[in-house]
Amino acid sequence: MAVGMAAGFAVVVLQARPEREWTPRITAIPSPAGAGSAQPRLSVSSRGVLLSWIERDGDLASLRFAERTSAGWTEPRTVARGRDWFVNWADVPSVVRLDDGSLYGHWLQKSAASTYAYDVRLSRSIDDGKTWSTSFTPHHDETQTEHGFASLFQMPGAGLGVVWLDGRAMKGGEHEASAGHGPSTPPGAGGAMSVRAAVFDVQGKQTSETPVDLRVCECCPTAAAVTADGPIIAYRDRSEDEIRDIYLSRFSGGAWSEPAPVHRDNWKIAACPVNGPALSANGRNVALAWFTAKGDDGHAFAAFSSDAGRTFGAPIQLDDVGALGRVDVALLEDGAAVATWIEFADGRAEFKLRRVTTSGERSPAVAISSLAASRASGYPRLAAARNELVFAWTESAQPSKVMTAIVKLP
Repeated sequence: MAVGMAAGFAVVVLQARPEREWTPRITAIPSPAGAGSAQPRLSVSSRGVLLSWIERDGDLASLRFAERTSAGWTEPRTVARGRDWFVNWADVPSVVRLDDGSLYGHWLQKSAASTYAYDVRLSRSIDDGKTWSTSFTPHHDETQTEHGFASLFQMPGAGLGVVWLDGRAMKGGEHEASAGHGPSTPPGAGGAMSVRAAVFDVQGKQTSETPVDLRVCECCPTAAAVTADGPIIAYRDRSEDEIRDIYLSRFSGGAWSEPAPVHRDNWKIAACPVNGPALSANGRNVALAWFTAKGDDGHAFAAFSSDAGRTFGAPIQLDDVGALGRVDVALLEDGAAVATWIEFADGRAEFKLRRVTTSGERSPAVAISSLAASRASGYPRLAAARNELVFAWTESAQPSKVMTAIVKLP
């Protein structure tokens, strides 16, 4: 393959080659989520896959979760509920299990009347989700601004790691202008959205809060994964010239590295596309998926790294015609990856799956489900554990419902 390098990152798109036939059998399984559910998220621990979601009953929102076992999904449990939550199709809560068995959940809670004034709230359980601690925040600026799009992960040698978008430097109204509803605030006209990270020890006590990047896209989800060399995070950057490409930072030597672009798409857009990256790691192998629409031609891509995210091979296009993005990715034991995205063609949207290899081979794309092309379908999810792939997505018919399916792996 022909690969050019800039700052250690590939800049030439790999010409994808067809792979031998891979025909996964997608099997729908009963979902643990009830009517009025949406905003699914999947996480993986040594116990397997955990699914979390939001259920709505009028203005009451509940964060619930269940775990995948050999007998199916466990009975769902509730982390927290409230009537003052910020519930959004893209800024999605989560529940994760750490290596010590403890659980952490996060959700978004309003801090003022302004639309985008909300905080990341965290809660911890040490009894398998039967009881939960009083909620707390990883940020302590006390501004009534956006704090969201959080990703939770195991911090090696500690407890919980958290990364989030933080709007403490933004002036009132900036987010409303930039969140896909109009042009972003011009550079220099006010403060910018930032990416920040925090660490909690094994007792749940916060030990740090650190800025990672002080100018990023305002409302694209973050992603995190843990490699053999330490955690890595990915997010959509925002340059002074409104270039919004995917950047990555690695935690090494007790600090986050200088962020660098995964690939120089040079997508210039004066509004947030609300389309974040996805990460998966196994040892020093990393797979990353993302969306870009330079020239209004939207496509989803994946790329591989064999050095814990320091360098990446050339991008491999995932879709065949065009994509709405909203990607996810999971590495397989053989070093290949499976990736999902929403493909848009012939006036319809589909949640699609494809296997890709480090050499650029692609299996035929497989449709998992039809979806609404609107934001109501949210972000479909993918996870791999215990010789199966697990999928979760939102069926947006009223009332909405989170659906699940699996693919058994050899």
